[in-house]
Amino acid sequence: MRSPELRQLRYFIAVAEELSFTDAAGRLGIAQQSLSQQINVLERVLGVRLFDRDTRGTRLTEVGLLFLPEARAVIDRTTKAISTVQRAARGEVGTLNLAFLASTANYLLPPVVRTVRARYPDVELHTEDVSISELVTGLQGGRYDAGFTRPPLVDGLASRTLLTERVCAVLPTGHPLAQRESLRLSDLADEPWVLTQRSSWPPWHEKYDRDFQEAGFEPRVVERASSVQNLLGLVAAGVGVTRLAASAHSIRRGGVEFVPLEGEQAHTDVVWLPEAKKPALRRLLEVVTELAAATDLTQSG
Repeated sequence: MRSPELRQLRYFIAVAEELSFTDAAGRLGIAQQSLSQQINVLERVLGVRLFDRDTRGTRLTEVGLLFLPEARAVIDRTTKAISTVQRAARGEVGTLNLAFLASTANYLLPPVVRTVRARYPDVELHTEDVSISELVTGLQGGRYDAGFTRPPLVDGLASRTLLTERVCAVLPTGHPLAQRESLRLSDLADEPWVLTQRSSWPPWHEKYDRDFQEAGFEPRVVERASSVQNLLGLVAAGVGVTRLAASAHSIRRGGVEFVPLEGEQAHTDVVWLPEAKKPALRRLLEVVTELAAATDLTQSG
């Protein structure tokens, strides 16, 4: 069975609202003869008469009165569908799965999610705070669309640096070096150290090894922790010292002191697969880049 065309439905609605072929044709910007022909075609397709036309004017038939709200609903749904598709193509509608490195989620997740939702309320965000290895494998496997983490990472990921901050020595409160304005890494050569497991992310620990070598010592590691939170707890307990980005102070306020290390910086990047095609991802990258340029994200959580 042949179906009516959308333009014929629009023509029908115009005539039904104007109850005048002349006025409806003017409203639609077409010739009255063409409008009459299309209404006739529509009536033949449907097998019904939609209008009574006589010397008194144009009136909807009973069938036409029943058909009018249905025709309007079809046009409304079509218009909405077209709008949704166009907005999705612009990245204004969609779903994004975001991974936040656990040590950055405390301060970075709130402003990023808050800003994206305010600007694009129809982009649905799903967030997880994860370890670095989970973040990278999740990106590579398609579980996450973007991640917020610290380099060094691995080849095959696109990245953009959002913020740069100081790296600090983290010391127990009351430590003799805790009142210094700054320290060199070599100042901590004789201290017991607590670090994360080497298996947690080998690229990080390879960089740590190079840093310690350049400072002229190999750290005496007395305990390995599973997370930044654990590291801070061990330092607060007096087990040893460590070094972390300054923003880690937001995770624990008591029992530890952060002293900047001279010449050391930490970066936080947004990362994604370069071949990713989601339009909403492009919008996310625009938003977080603008946000990072205008805000100290380490203080925004």
